[in-house]
Amino acid sequence: MNLLLVEDDEMLAEAVRAGLEQNGWRVDWVADAGAARTILVDHPYDAVLLDLGLPGGSGLGVLSNLRARYDATPVLIITARDKLTDRIGGLDAGADDYIVKPFQLDELFARLRAVIRRSQGRVSPVLTFNGIKLDPAQRRVTHRDESVALSVHEYRTLMLLMERQGRVVTREQLEEGIYGSSGTIESNTIAVYIHQLRRKLGEETIVTVHGFGYRMGGNGA
Repeated sequence: MNLLLVEDDEMLAEAVRAGLEQNGWRVDWVADAGAARTILVDHPYDAVLLDLGLPGGSGLGVLSNLRARYDATPVLIITARDKLTDRIGGLDAGADDYIVKPFQLDELFARLRAVIRRSQGRVSPVLTFNGIKLDPAQRRVTHRDESVALSVHEYRTLMLLMERQGRVVTREQLEEGIYGSSGTIESNTIAVYIHQLRRKLGEETIVTVHGFGYRMGGNGA
């Protein structure tokens, strides 16, 4: 299991990280909101431990950015904010659970295991199109029953297109879904992901609708 720990208190982060690693978890640690947003774009995790008060932004902002990309990675908030309104705000923003500092590591581990179990038990519809199957629960893609290895960005691009079958998805919508914002990457980046998907899944799989964007199958305009 791979975890991301987002915590600016170095002593607490080291203690939590050591405890998790002793229990067999693999842990990446970042200490500010900007680093968290960046690493979550490029790396899939089984769960995120997220502090709310962070340098460079708020934990809630990191969480909102994650959910805006349709990323359902379980998030356990760890924070000193113990007011009911804070807990409600975190849960409403998309957190799966909330634990208040100071806490016992055993309780943290138990809550972490619980949110991961719940996420694995969620019913996520399998998306299908012309022999392609995308299973969000397992983050797995197959083409004619053969497993297809995709990068994180390729996977998210394909998922956004398959969720909107029959409709054109603009470059800006794809950027927003992949990165949580648009206009922040090089102009040909989305085209590169589309090219890689066509190479792996077939040239006819994704059509360029010139002047508008992309859609699954059919005839281009």
